Amino acid sequence: MDWLTSFLLIFAAEFGDKSQLVCMALAVRYRAAPVALGAVAAFLLLNTLAVVFGVAIANWIPEIVISIIVSLLFLFFGIQSLREASAEEEELDDSDVAIKSQNHIFFSTLALITLAEFGDKTQLAVVALSARFEPLSVWIGASLALAATSLMAVWAGRTILQRISISLLHRLSGVLFILLSLFAAYSAYLAY
Repeated sequence: MDWLTSFLLIFAAEFGDKSQLVCMALAVRYRAAPVALGAVAAFLLLNTLAVVFGVAIANWIPEIVISIIVSLLFLFFGIQSLREASAEEEELDDSDVAIKSQNHIFFSTLALITLAEFGDKTQLAVVALSARFEPLSVWIGASLALAATSLMAVWAGRTILQRISISLLHRLSGVLFILLSLFAAYSAYLAY
């Protein structure tokens, strides 16, 4: 039952969080499978760190450093998306998207979500739950919850793709990433 408690608590805490927005924004632009796999891999890594190292891991790297790195990554992705939207609109076939996705997006998603969620409220919740319940059960429940919320976000991103032009999606994605960059920069300011 510990895994179910962990699942429900982490699912509720993560629902609507920035990692879901990241998954949705990436799924709008790239194939769903690498985005989903990158997000799930990131959460498996993060949950492992949270359960194994506990609260001590968050003290090794200052929150301000993490927030600044995340802010710069989000800003980079936002500017890149806006540039693509303003460039001549070319029709991309599935093979173009597949090449980009297979070569880059899995690791980009993995890195982006790992940095964005490192020390986040859900990771801290996993630390607290693992101190109270059986760590493997907590890891399983939290990992299932975070995978479920990520898959829901990827699905939402892919369904939006069918209804909106790629140029508009690049603009929306760019604005979303810049907003996330500002949020991360504000977090860095608060940590300072």
